[in-house]
Amino acid sequence: MASSKRRAPADLDRQVRDFLKSRLAPGARLCLGYSGGLDSSVLLHLLAEIRRKMDFSLSAVHVHHGLSVNADAWALHCESVCGRLDVSLAVHRVTVRLDGHGLEGAARAARHRVFAAQECDFLVLAHHRDDQAETLLFRLLRGAGAHGLAAMAEQGRFGERDILRPLLGVSRAELHDWACARKLAWIDDESNADLELTRNWLRHEAIPLLETRFPAGRAVLARTAGQLAESAALLDDLAAIDCAEVAEAGGLRIAGLAGLSPARAANLLRYWLRRAIGVSPGQAWTGEALRQLLQARPDHHPDLDVGVHGWRLRRRGGLAVLETV
Repeated sequence: MASSKRRAPADLDRQVRDFLKSRLAPGARLCLGYSGGLDSSVLLHLLAEIRRKMDFSLSAVHVHHGLSVNADAWALHCESVCGRLDVSLAVHRVTVRLDGHGLEGAARAARHRVFAAQECDFLVLAHHRDDQAETLLFRLLRGAGAHGLAAMAEQGRFGERDILRPLLGVSRAELHDWACARKLAWIDDESNADLELTRNWLRHEAIPLLETRFPAGRAVLARTAGQLAESAALLDDLAAIDCAEVAEAGGLRIAGLAGLSPARAANLLRYWLRRAIGVSPGQAWTGEALRQLLQARPDHHPDLDVGVHGWRLRRRGGLAVLETV
């Protein structure tokens, strides 16, 4: 792989150290999601270089999806690199089951299940600024609200697992230059060139076209995602205030929901569902749910599928409640 001659490589070592400095306690256990691709390869080497100076332990996890004829070779590559860097690697073979959300979504779900099961203080992922821009556009075109458009946070939660994304402010080009300058070897997943996948089409076709008119397009989109994250946090703060007034043990008071403006009631319902069962329904579903909860006759009992297997939103007396079936 030829070294890039466009730019001097970014000082990623300092950037990652500065990112971690305020977030890690001494002896913290970090586990990197390591695919073997460019992004996670750069982050693996960065973390391996600074772990002793910053007093954290480092392991890695590789998810073998079995979707490519090269999957076994990729796992061997990851084992070889981690061996040279003295980083413990766990390789998990998964079965990708189609669940109505496409092959890409099913593979992501399988990967997330593995990530959530890791024993560590922080799961570290190598998402970068270009990923952030692509995620914002992807979710915008699917009609996501503020929380969805906030895309990815530098620090967040994944189920019970804390997540860090130290490279979220770094471009893919900067990662490429850094890797080339150090003559790193990485995996090129052939599926990344498949333009039938929407994310690949956005990356290779749509965003480059946008940048012919808006050269800073990726950076602006990523910055917008950060601004939307602030807006989403404010919506959560408002919902928490309303929840303190409307929530009772077991549900939300219908009369309390009716006393809020439609936008605040919808914001509260989404917040409550997200905290209770991890689902954040769209605008159309939320509007219909509130219509049924607030307007159904007393002898009717609204019963709505919330999109999570086994859970229903129902009205019981004066409460909106979640029940399993």
